[in-house]
Amino acid sequence: MKLSVLLLLACSGFAADPQYTADGQMRFPADYREWVFLSSGLGMTYAQPTQGEPNFDNVFASPEAYKAFVKTGSWPEKTVLVLEVRKSDSNVSINKGGHIQTALSAVEVHVKDSARFKGGWGFFGFEKGDTAKLIPMTANCYSCHEQHGAVESTFVQFYPTLIDIAKQKGTLKQ
Repeated sequence: MKLSVLLLLACSGFAADPQYTADGQMRFPADYREWVFLSSGLGMTYAQPTQGEPNFDNVFASPEAYKAFVKTGSWPEKTVLVLEVRKSDSNVSINKGGHIQTALSAVEVHVKDSARFKGGWGFFGFEKGDTAKLIPMTANCYSCHEQHGAVESTFVQFYPTLIDIAKQKGTLKQ
């Protein structure tokens, strides 16, 4: 009985930690849709909006990272956040207004690992396949997140379940 409990704890403790290949690529966290859902945005963009249906952004946090954030207002080492970008449509079935989520467009992963990444956080863009290279540290996503992230380099200001926690814990940047 004790051995099975230890095995269960060991497995659950490592399930959401970032996993890498020997050459430093990140392995895709295939179970992220079972993680804690933080928020969904519609039509959010850093560039000029384009014509057509807006994209949905869905954000998920690994369960361990979410629990730690709730306790402390900060993200622990090995935090994994997944941004899932989906297309939208408004002309579906009986729908007469509003938008629904459709095909997956992109998946990006934001990882806190101070030993691995300068500045503590790294970004990975998953296209086809189950591994991704680190997005170069010179990419705009790093400076934008550093300048505009409400907690560390994360956009907690868009996560309604976490913004009040960050305010209460005093970790929210002004």
